Amino acid sequence: MSAVVPRHSAPQQFASDNYAGICPEAWAAMAEANQGYVPAYGEDPYTDRAADAFRTLFQTKCEVFFAFNGTAANSLALAALCQSYHSVICSASAHVETDECGAPEFFSNGSKLLVAQTEDGKLTPEAVRALATGRSDIHFPKPRAVTITQPTETGQVYTLAEIHALSAVCRELGLRLHMDGARFANACAALGCSPADMTWRAGVDVLCFGGTKNGMAVGEAILFFDPVLAEDFDYRCKQAGQLASKMRYLAAPWIGMLDTGAWLTNAAHANACAQALAARVAGLPGIEPMFPVEANAVFLSAPPAVLDGLRARGWRFYTFIGGGARFMFAWDADPARVDQLGDDIAAVAAEALQAA
Repeated sequence: MSAVVPRHSAPQQFASDNYAGICPEAWAAMAEANQGYVPAYGEDPYTDRAADAFRTLFQTKCEVFFAFNGTAANSLALAALCQSYHSVICSASAHVETDECGAPEFFSNGSKLLVAQTEDGKLTPEAVRALATGRSDIHFPKPRAVTITQPTETGQVYTLAEIHALSAVCRELGLRLHMDGARFANACAALGCSPADMTWRAGVDVLCFGGTKNGMAVGEAILFFDPVLAEDFDYRCKQAGQLASKMRYLAAPWIGMLDTGAWLTNAAHANACAQALAARVAGLPGIEPMFPVEANAVFLSAPPAVLDGLRARGWRFYTFIGGGARFMFAWDADPARVDQLGDDIAAVAAEALQAA
């Protein structure tokens, strides 16, 4: 593994990949765009180039829009698919359900999220069918779309076969398929597949491609693979406060990310760091993986004494999913620091075992 590791004022943490700074490719592209005067509100050459870069990467003439963050991207995309009396089927642990503060319902003027209880955070065709066909009377919000988080909130990746199976049941039932790809690049790196194969070729209608967690300062891209679905989406973005006046600063970093391949290199490095930590702690007493490590996340179940010991050694992490420790790795994760985390987990696990 290798990474460009900038100087830090404090030791690197792995509580979130949002902790990381801007990668060199995105920074350079923004600096290039920071020259002179260009038209505002997306009428600039950088926004055009970024949109074309996505069409090249995905090998299709998709409609491309840019938003400041994932909450807006997901919520506006789902709102474009639904009327207020519709519903959206998702996993109970999907980001749109657990971490969007009701934004999907707000921006759609009331479209309801229908949640399926799943053990691993993945939707299945059976779960979709059960929710979509459970009721069809006028008193129940009509199912209109399905959304999947790729990778899931538990760090697992839908395989291409699983996406094809979900899209097949969506087509059968007249539903649209949306993909929340806040860490889409990590999923591509994990599966070794092309973006096209994971999306429109597999039956995905709309993708929200995350840039923030991939090495950018801010910014997500919304890709509509069916142009009919994108009708008036620019107005929707404007109304929601997502039309950047200086759009070149949202768009230009994507040129640097896509043209250089940094989007995939960054994700592959982050995934490799997650695998390295998982391998380091495998078999330690009292330490168990909560979910398979498939992208850039490691969830560990450990006794409270171990978690407290890690905090005492200065490590920060979240425990909001299942009570275990979540570690997330970004584009600039320092392999030496990953090793240090693994060593500290081993040390506190041994201390806890001795004290027991």
